[in-house]
Amino acid sequence: MVGLGELSLAHPTLARVLGLMGFVLCSSRLSGADGQPRGGKDGGTMAFGEERCVVGAIRWDAWHGDKGVPGKAVEQSLGPSHWHYRLPFFGKVVSDGKVEARGDSQAVMDQEIAYAHQARLDYWAFVTYAPESPMSRGLDLYLSSTHKTDIRFCLILQGGHVVLNGPASWPGQVARYVGYFREKTYQTVAGGRPLVYLLEAQALVGRSGFASWEAARAAFGDLRKTAVAAGLREPYLVVQDGSAPRARNHMESLGFDAISAYATIGGGEGKQPYSKLAEQCRGFWDDCRATGSAVVPIIMAGWDRRPRQEHPVPWERGEWTQSTLHYAAPTPAELASLLSDALKWVREYPQVAPAMAVLIYAWNELDEGGWIVPTLSEGAARLDALKAVLAAGR
Repeated sequence: MVGLGELSLAHPTLARVLGLMGFVLCSSRLSGADGQPRGGKDGGTMAFGEERCVVGAIRWDAWHGDKGVPGKAVEQSLGPSHWHYRLPFFGKVVSDGKVEARGDSQAVMDQEIAYAHQARLDYWAFVTYAPESPMSRGLDLYLSSTHKTDIRFCLILQGGHVVLNGPASWPGQVARYVGYFREKTYQTVAGGRPLVYLLEAQALVGRSGFASWEAARAAFGDLRKTAVAAGLREPYLVVQDGSAPRARNHMESLGFDAISAYATIGGGEGKQPYSKLAEQCRGFWDDCRATGSAVVPIIMAGWDRRPRQEHPVPWERGEWTQSTLHYAAPTPAELASLLSDALKWVREYPQVAPAMAVLIYAWNELDEGGWIVPTLSEGAARLDALKAVLAAGR
């Protein structure tokens, strides 16, 4: 997205935090000789074999440097030397106050796929933007990779972007999304249904959006019908919101299948131990379960957006941006423990989690403090810890 859309809607944090004030899929799959999951010929789940859980993570691909406003902003956020430890493996320190973090090349994408595959992650959930936006570069590079069969993908739609050009743009978006569903590596759940998340649902209705919730529901009904007409199963639609009751309301209004969140951060001010953030995650799972909805639990790999407070990004405004709440970075062992707990939760409540899914925040939200992508300082320590959990059985 360019212009106003790029500035105001380049990143989903605003919707997340306003909503507050991936991902494991268990399905019938077979494993190959190397122990890695093997999907069906349609790129979805197998209909036979031992039940297992598959794991993915959110991708927000602002790491394109001077090709767009977000790319410039995140490099500025991580420029000070005390934030250099967060630089991804492809980052470069130019000086004490300047860095480059430019992952928009096929070589970098292929290496990211290799890291994810080695860790036994199964797919990425891409935050989705208009095709011409530099924010779509990551998805494009994934789709053009000769190694893409090593990890699957799905979409995270944003309500504000869905209606950015008015409801008249929706049919074109439907055609685009169904085209993605037809990709061999698109992730499916619940017996072959393409998995789709929706963030910022409240932005769908009003202003330049749909005239009513009924109209928005009908629009997503068209998405379902178009997928079926293309010979696919109906998409499995999941609302993301930091408030479990509000997520439930949006799910019912839109006729969706389940609820989740992009992130859950809790409350308070100042620095807190990671154990508090892990506790917040576990509590959110149960809050969602209490609504009576189907649930996709969320795992947080961290939350510390102080780089954006030192160097504000142009798409974030409001008093919430001044919150001092942040959490100590997780140790690899702490992160692995939370993943293990999420897997146990899904197993314990199979009727609540029929898609058997968990969402991980995030692969590469580095300036917000949530990442599992290898970094210059940590290497692949976080991925190695997750791999240990996943390799132990799920």
